[in-house]
Amino acid sequence: MTASPPTTVNEQPQRPLLSIVCPTYNHQEFLAQTLNGFLSQQTSFAFEILVNDDASTDGTADILATYVERYPDIIRPFYHQVNQYQQGKTCTPGLFKEARGRYIAFCEGDDYWTDRNKLQIQVDFLENHPDYVMTYHDAMAFDINGDRGIQLQGKLRRDASAVELQKGRPISTLTVCFRNVFHELPAELLHAPLGDMCWWSLLGAHGKGKFLQEIKPAAYRVHPGGVFSMRSSKRKLHMSLQTCSALANYYYRVGNQPLYEYFLIQVFGFSLSAISPLHKLQALLMVARNVSINLFKRLLPSAAKGHVQ
Repeated sequence: MTASPPTTVNEQPQRPLLSIVCPTYNHQEFLAQTLNGFLSQQTSFAFEILVNDDASTDGTADILATYVERYPDIIRPFYHQVNQYQQGKTCTPGLFKEARGRYIAFCEGDDYWTDRNKLQIQVDFLENHPDYVMTYHDAMAFDINGDRGIQLQGKLRRDASAVELQKGRPISTLTVCFRNVFHELPAELLHAPLGDMCWWSLLGAHGKGKFLQEIKPAAYRVHPGGVFSMRSSKRKLHMSLQTCSALANYYYRVGNQPLYEYFLIQVFGFSLSAISPLHKLQALLMVARNVSINLFKRLLPSAAKGHVQ
């Protein structure tokens, strides 16, 4: 069922201060609620909505077209005839490049926002705090059986230092609003499975992250069509391993040794988690052997210099 679009949105044809990026695929049941959450935002500035339909096979494209017809100055659609995700391509870098706003907010077509003041609060903060590159807030996971609790708990419900962002700390992706500094993604990261982890890492080079507790939790939908939420634990582990490997390669190329080593350690940890107990033991013995050899090689020149014939 398609909900009626709201009529409260500011429809002035101004250059947008903010761009909402929304990838969607086979979200016929959900997209109207998502778009209504965008359009009902109460802001003092103009914003645009970039929606990418990745060759949906249901009625998603038709629903999007209906909203585009009503809000042609706000919604910019991008339609694909061939599914890009299945070819190992993601729409996000292209949408970031298309974004005209000074700020970018992100939400996929099966999730939605619940706070009409969300964007205003986030933009106001970033406008007044140039040392912060992004803002984020709570998200409530839910499925057909009801709420499954707040996504992030404990220490993750606080601000993030620049270094924590660079290390790809978890953030509820559907809640973010950040400065538009993505001119293009590095080649090493273009095909990383967990693109949002790469975004946080790159954003950390530009500042800190702010957790805004006063914004109502966004709604993160868990359903069988979810790209990540319904993956098996083994698949999620493999996606994390691949992403950390890509980040390690990137930081090696740019010469950031601390972050290169950090992500190498993450790769090692994920690799250990993915193999059998016997292979874990073999891997640890191999690491111990290599460390011993490297230490011996480092100590050997010093010992040779001190030796008197």
